Amino acid sequence: MLQVKNVKVYDLEESVIACRNSMRTAIPEYTKEEFEKSLERACKLAPLGNGHNNFLCGIRVAFDLVYPNYISPEMQRYHFFDIVNSSSKMHKLVKMDMDACFNKYVTDESKEQMKRLLDAYNTMVNARAGQDAIYQAFMRVLSNCPLGVELFMRCTTNYLQLRTIYKQRKNHKLKEDWGAFCKFIEELPYFEEFILA
Repeated sequence: MLQVKNVKVYDLEESVIACRNSMRTAIPEYTKEEFEKSLERACKLAPLGNGHNNFLCGIRVAFDLVYPNYISPEMQRYHFFDIVNSSSKMHKLVKMDMDACFNKYVTDESKEQMKRLLDAYNTMVNARAGQDAIYQAFMRVLSNCPLGVELFMRCTTNYLQLRTIYKQRKNHKLKEDWGAFCKFIEELPYFEEFILA
């Protein structure tokens, strides 16, 4: 099931300070004192739309995500959810441990079928069968892989995008996966002030 690990938050203080730039005549000093002065305004701007809360896009978040393959199309809906790099079914599926790489909802029958298809593929490779036969065997492995295969990726996004994701996914049907993602969002600094606002 979905897991978020190795979370880092960048430019939180700088973005909060920048939220007052429209009222400045010079570049601010990025000090703790300036952050404290700007925090009150940031908390007032965070609930607003129409660009007033745009400072939230400067608060960047990076993390590793372990996820079931079926969640990929839903994550791709978000424009500012960038995938730095990810594990690859294309490159590693035939080397994955078929007993360990699936989530708890993949049936034993599906796992056994994958093992049979993988054995057939490896037999063709070891026998140095023709490229077309090897290709056909690989495509059977890839095409029959359950969506419950768990992959991983490094991602970056920002508070503004996480705010949208949180509001859209906190009561989602995929409660174990999106629930874990929303829990990660809830644990970010200034969650209540900037994301829940």
